Amino acid sequence: MKKIKVTQTKSVIDRPERQKRTMVALGLRKLNATVEVEATPAILGMVRKVNHLVTVEELA
Repeated sequence: MKKIKVTQTKSVIDRPERQKRTMVALGLRKLNATVEVEATPAILGMVRKVNHLVTVEELA
């Protein structure tokens, strides 16, 4: 399965609680934090919900 690298680029201050919890579920707790995750449909859905707060890169 493909892997993606997700980096938090914007703060979750003044964001809805649901978006904050999505970021924590992805493993992003601090600004500029990066995680490598499997590109499953569930993960891609979470990334889509917070795409304005993160940058995503595909890994080979």
